[in-house]
Amino acid sequence: MAKILITPRSLSRDGDPSLELLRKAGHQLVFCAPGKSPDEKELLSLLPGCAGWLAGVEKITETALAGADSLRVISRNGTGVDSIDLDACRRRGILVRRAEGANARGVAELTLGLVLGLLRSVPFGDARVKAGAWERRQGEELAGRTMGIVGTGRIGKMVARFALAMDMEVRGYDAVPDRDFAPSPAFRYVAWETLLGTSDIVTLHCPHEPGQKALIDAAAIGRMKRGAVLVNTARAGLVDTDAVRAALADGHLAGYGVDAYETEPPVADELLRSDRVIATPHVGAFTAESVARATRAAVEALLQELGAPGR
Repeated sequence: MAKILITPRSLSRDGDPSLELLRKAGHQLVFCAPGKSPDEKELLSLLPGCAGWLAGVEKITETALAGADSLRVISRNGTGVDSIDLDACRRRGILVRRAEGANARGVAELTLGLVLGLLRSVPFGDARVKAGAWERRQGEELAGRTMGIVGTGRIGKMVARFALAMDMEVRGYDAVPDRDFAPSPAFRYVAWETLLGTSDIVTLHCPHEPGQKALIDAAAIGRMKRGAVLVNTARAGLVDTDAVRAALADGHLAGYGVDAYETEPPVADELLRSDRVIATPHVGAFTAESVARATRAAVEALLQELGAPGR
């Protein structure tokens, strides 16, 4: 019935049972080079004739879309669309669908893992033991500490529940706070400045539009508690990495956990090499369960738009 381009790295390399739903509906699947995000040149060669696109985190630019002569829908196997030129899609009449909430648990669990790893200096200790050294850093426990969550969508709310289960105080900030979200007396929404000034841990779970100023810049870090920890599993543009580097150097920040980068792979610079930083290779949603949920949601969106047996 239609040609559908498949570009998420995990799907081009490993496939997924949900893709069979597209084949059973009569659609022809076109794959990019396995295990790699396609560049503009590859996309220009693959997109002609494709009516659907199951897309990953690759950049979808106006130049790439120039070859999309038949494209009707882009279905992301995730929630973020900041890698997509949405204006170009609107001009071409291309619908963009997202797998909202499919990766929430994977990202929320990674967030907690980064927090625990930073507070207990897990990578530092691991590296020292493997090097034959016996050097320890005293850690901190979560109970009684305050977590500030920036963005209380599906992921932020799940992180809040995890933190509350660990006996933490939780503060939330959101441009449009959900006043119905009241999981515990230990949770409350606060003003931006209050969250920064009272949180031992600040974790980011909000969107970032291209061209927007970084939310966590030198001024914001200056308002944070000395010795606080920052975690970013959301979008690279939310954080001024130069400001983080300086704050780690002078001890204002005790640690930084990051899973989001402007370019992938990132340059292994001074910041990423710091033993006060835990850097993971964009794996928040890269769990077997999250990939399966997101792929199924993306496939169902394509079937809704392009047709399936009985529709």
